[in-house]
Amino acid sequence: MYQVVGRKAPTESDSNPEAYRMKLFAPNTVIAKSRFWYFMHQMRKMKKTTGEILDVNEITEKATGHVKNYGIWIKYNSRSGTHNMYREYRDTSLNHAIQTLYDDMAGRHRARFPSIQIIKTATVENKDCKRVQSTQYHEKGLKFPLPHRSLRAPTKQVRSLYLANRPSTHFQ
Repeated sequence: MYQVVGRKAPTESDSNPEAYRMKLFAPNTVIAKSRFWYFMHQMRKMKKTTGEILDVNEITEKATGHVKNYGIWIKYNSRSGTHNMYREYRDTSLNHAIQTLYDDMAGRHRARFPSIQIIKTATVENKDCKRVQSTQYHEKGLKFPLPHRSLRAPTKQVRSLYLANRPSTHFQ
């Protein structure tokens, strides 16, 4: 996620124009600046030729140690028109949830990165989740079986790199 700050270029009539700040999801700074001008032209009729970028910062989350629910509101263009959509994802950071959104939209709806516009993102509490793929992990005492496990040799014992038979990975 990038934070881009820009404004109209100063002129004689307006020596200190108003600055605008946007948070954008982009893979690098070049695409973040391009998306900034795309949205500024839609909202304020400001173009790259008549404006200037003041600052570009990459924003990273500090605590990504536990899983959260993220709600994402998007607008995307399909072959049949423009659609609004709300999606929920469980992930450790917002950037990972957005990457999952792009992958999911490409797989399910054939919507590529340039046709998706993220309107709003929010962290959603467990009680407010709407989608089944998010709520199925909210149960207390949820367990995940591990049917195939590779057994490790004790650390002191030296084991050959190549064995004559395959290891048994089924859990006994």
